[in-house]
Amino acid sequence: MTELGNRLKEARLAQNLSLDDLQSITKIQKRYLIGIEEGNYSSMPGNFYVRAFIKQYAEALELNPDEIFETYKNEIPASHNEELPQQLSRVKTHKALTEGNAKIFDILPKILIGVFVIGVAGVIYYFASNNTGSDTNETRTQETEPVKVENNIDKAKANETKPTEQKNQEKDNAKGTSDEETTKTAEEEANQALTVVNSQGRKSTFELKNAEKFVVKVVSTGETWVSIRNGKGKSFFSGMLKKGSAESQEIDFSSEKEAYIVVGRAYETDIFVNDQKLEYAADPSKQVRQDITIQYVPKNE
Repeated sequence: MTELGNRLKEARLAQNLSLDDLQSITKIQKRYLIGIEEGNYSSMPGNFYVRAFIKQYAEALELNPDEIFETYKNEIPASHNEELPQQLSRVKTHKALTEGNAKIFDILPKILIGVFVIGVAGVIYYFASNNTGSDTNETRTQETEPVKVENNIDKAKANETKPTEQKNQEKDNAKGTSDEETTKTAEEEANQALTVVNSQGRKSTFELKNAEKFVVKVVSTGETWVSIRNGKGKSFFSGMLKKGSAESQEIDFSSEKEAYIVVGRAYETDIFVNDQKLEYAADPSKQVRQDITIQYVPKNE
């Protein structure tokens, strides 16, 4: 067993976690976790995966991956040799694309000049062929055109008035609906009560009252590991969350009595209950990992 394997195993045992527990948290196969602790990387797909698995193992135990890689760099295989062919391939592809674009730009001015010449010739031909009309017809056309223009303007104004009124009415209706929804949401948030009933170390319990629903949303502002279960132990999500709305997890617990949330990096994680932000019972900068239980008491009970 290597020094790195010893340190990771000691950190795991210090948190009373078995290899099965760690497999559930990291989603890394148990045989790979054993290989990391024993320093046996031959069973893994490649050096890149070795480094990725060690990083996830360290983060799950709240260890600093950068410090781990720096301290045990002699034991951890490098992945540069595997990435080099891919980088060379990307350089070649970029070079080929650049050469192709250069050829296109060389031909493009010639094509534009040809199109312009054809267009000018067509315009000259059109005016030359239509220049045989009589002066009488041109005079009548000039006399009648102002009347037609005025009529068209009046019709255009009449047609524009109705759509404008309809658009204003639609905007007013949409604004009224939006105001009603905003008022309703504000009233629900004002009525519900989310309070701390118990807090000890990294474990805290909250109680949700006077709420018609129980919706939990977890958003990461960086990168964090999150586990979400109900009171019966059923898992709804377990894994890494990254920054961005697409990575957030929103779960409806309205039919449940309890929700259990484990956060790996509390200072990079926001929890919302019915759109109300949960304030951690313990300082997230000091208590990085937090185990949070939310008990739901429906409004009618």
